Amino acid sequence: MPCARASRSDYAHFQTMTTRWRDNDVYGHMNNAVYYEYVDACVNGWIIGAGALELPHGPVVGLVVETGCVFHDSLGFPDQIDTGLGVAHIGTTSVQYRVGLFRHDSDLAAAEARFAHVYVTAETRRPVPLPAAFRAALEALV
Repeated sequence: MPCARASRSDYAHFQTMTTRWRDNDVYGHMNNAVYYEYVDACVNGWIIGAGALELPHGPVVGLVVETGCVFHDSLGFPDQIDTGLGVAHIGTTSVQYRVGLFRHDSDLAAAEARFAHVYVTAETRRPVPLPAAFRAALEALV
């Protein structure tokens, strides 16, 4: 059963990325695993840009614990991609991000991903509550 596609208005933050020649597979479109590279770059680029966590060598880091993606339309080189970022859930130690990948000229998502981080101490890898400044930055994406 097909799902409804998200639109740009469903996301709070955008970043434009350019596809690379190597992103295409033998079928002439972006390989499904490459979509996750753009999702990861979107989330971590926002975290670094927000300045609410010290990455990559701070005391708290996010570990990916779950991902998933629904593909609606193919992307590939030489597309420009607008990545839309939102937050579906903020927990005590975790965040579930929503990421939409949009062809630069489209209002409808070509792909919609979920991406969950559990935040841990860099030293022990044990979960810790989200730092207050980081939680505040995340709340702007809900």
